[in-house]
Order: sequence, then C-alpha cells, then structure tokens
Amino acid sequence: MKAALVAMTLALSGLALAAHAADSGCEAKAADKHLSGAAKTSFMKKCERDAKASSAKEQCAAQAAEKKLHGAAKTSFEKKCVADASK
Repeated sequence: MKAALVAMTLALSGLALAAHAADSGCEAKAADKHLSGAAKTSFMKKCERDAKASSAKEQCAAQAAEKKLHGAAKTSFEKKCVADASK
C-alpha cells in the first residue's frame, strides 16, 4: 500500500515537472513560429495538452512495467492511469 502511494506521488511530481518543461518548450516553439495573439494562445494550449498527455503515458508505462503487467492488464492499467492523470 505504501509503495503504491509513493509511486503515485512520484508520478504526480513528474507530471508537474513535465508541465513546466512543456511550457518552456512550447513557448520556444511558438517563438520559432513567430506566433502572437490568438494563434499563439491556441498553439500553446494544444502544445501543453499534448506534452502533458505524452508525459502521462510515459509515467503510466513505467508504473505498468514496475508492476510487471502484460497484455490486456497492462493496456487497461495504462488507459486508466492516463485518464486519471489528465483530470
């Protein structure tokens, strides 16, 4: 039980760090594209959402590997984990 709590805490911490890193990366990409105004706002929202989803997938895949899940159990776990992380 404690191990699961620690794993979840680490995953959430990783998502927070990834969100910050995504913000910096997305800002740089927007600057490279010379975006401003509504176009920049739209681009930033999509970029940050995509980065957060990618980070969540990586974290959940790592947790599934740690739990030694395979096949349908792994798929189901990762799907629920990503959905929970995006709330």
